Amino acid sequence: MLPYKTLQEAEAFLGRNLTFPETIWLNYSANKSDYFLYCHNILFLFLIFSVVPLPLVFMELSRSSGLDKFKIQPKVRLSSADVFRCYKDVMSMFFFIVGPLQLVSYPSIKMIGIRTSLPLPSGWEILMQLAVYFMVEDFTNYWIHRFLHCKWGYEKIHRVHHEYTAPIGFAAPYAHWAEILILGIPSFLGPAMAPGHMITFWLWIALRQIEAIDTHSGYDFPWSPTKYIPFYGGADHHDYHHYVGGQSQSNFASVFTYCDYIYGTDKGYRYQKKLLAKVTFSAMYFLLEYDHGLSAALLGFLPCLILNI
Repeated sequence: MLPYKTLQEAEAFLGRNLTFPETIWLNYSANKSDYFLYCHNILFLFLIFSVVPLPLVFMELSRSSGLDKFKIQPKVRLSSADVFRCYKDVMSMFFFIVGPLQLVSYPSIKMIGIRTSLPLPSGWEILMQLAVYFMVEDFTNYWIHRFLHCKWGYEKIHRVHHEYTAPIGFAAPYAHWAEILILGIPSFLGPAMAPGHMITFWLWIALRQIEAIDTHSGYDFPWSPTKYIPFYGGADHHDYHHYVGGQSQSNFASVFTYCDYIYGTDKGYRYQKKLLAKVTFSAMYFLLEYDHGLSAALLGFLPCLILNI
């Protein structure tokens, strides 16, 4: 809770006029406890889990021929009943595990120094802290994910998440309750190492979940802005991990690809990419040099061949 209640008190405390965002924050948070503000995460997570995957779900169920070419595993389709069951299971886990975990974890957030006071962080400060959070989470998640793919970890815990060999957005948080608790550690480490403002923490939790939904979308859109993020794995990178399935030893990264490259756990994925590139080149060479009459038919068939090789 802020130590001042009015605009005049806040400006006297800071020794300057408040910015417009700071005025909004003061008006909203002045009479609210830090615990209440922290628990906003529950609402944010519920909305993200429920709303963000919806466009992807509509694409999955519509069987739109115009969007099918962007589906990574076009032969695998889920029914509306399957999609609803996935959402229902995720919401059950949310209300019985994720929500209560948020309610009881506030002391740890207070202990590491997440603040709600003024001044608000600058945009540059937020950006740099988020970068740290993503890097720390990605590296830590990589090794925990590899552990979960050992025989015991996979059979006892991680196999639940791999029930979807062609994942959809709703399946991003679909996992065993123990996995949800374990993978909460990497998400907490970044803010513990570089604690910031509550607003930064909200953004971190929201962006991390949106990223997870994106990598489980099952669609690889060439216009996605994430294509411009260096080393970002995306749906194509993580979809291969689910496609291989079982006790896969490929593509463990949650966000970026550098750990998989450094530790050699993306060799199968890179080999497949080279093979697909050769198939694409051979098919295009045939179209250009030998039989122009088959061009339209083969061009329509080629995406299915590439994505299901």
